[in-house]
Amino acid sequence: MPQRVPEFQFSDDALVVRQFLYEHWCAHGRGPTLREIHEKTGFPRERIVTAYRELDLGGIVVLHQSTQNMSVIKIQPFSAFASQVAVYRDGRFFTFAGCAMESVAFSRMPPFKGQTFRMESYCPCCYAPVRVDFRDGELLAAAPASVLIHVAVPTWDWNRIDITEMCDGMNYVVDASHAETYERKIGRRGILMTIEQAKRFVAGTGDNRMVDYHWPPVSVNPEKIAKGLKALGVDVSPWGY
Repeated sequence: MPQRVPEFQFSDDALVVRQFLYEHWCAHGRGPTLREIHEKTGFPRERIVTAYRELDLGGIVVLHQSTQNMSVIKIQPFSAFASQVAVYRDGRFFTFAGCAMESVAFSRMPPFKGQTFRMESYCPCCYAPVRVDFRDGELLAAAPASVLIHVAVPTWDWNRIDITEMCDGMNYVVDASHAETYERKIGRRGILMTIEQAKRFVAGTGDNRMVDYHWPPVSVNPEKIAKGLKALGVDVSPWGY
């Protein structure tokens, strides 16, 4: 959701479409076509497009707005294009996660209960491989053990239009020294989070996604988010807080 959008509630149509989007991607590792949504819901194009636009405003999907077929770029926590995090299930590629942060809550979706997911990523400064395994939202293994999540985009710039830039700036790094090297390469300061801090940060999403059918749009408030990060023990001083 773009920043500081007044609170609103999703319509019944948007809730129906959202539920189907989640179920379809969890089952197939990809988003549905407009025809598949129509076959499931019976909605004509106009109702699907209207629902999609609500979900885009509410931070659930990112759309390629100029396409007639409402091409979906992201449905959190999934990415329709090759992101920094490839998701493997039962040893086989399943889909791409939206970003490192999204990968932490990925396995908490109800259809994935009891399943183990291997997240294969890389350090953006040197492309050294990074692997983290999760089941039911719990970290099972990390290689290297020093892995952290680096967030290069300050909360002031989260969701200015959509989540694309924000997700692009959330990466796994080998350790703090690698994060510093990456910051020099991209010319901006970031913050670092442990997997445990990230797990607590995304807990609200994990508790509600596909659990609460009526889960409302999440308001994006930069100051409130920064305050929450500080409460988790994250040093947000590089962003001037």
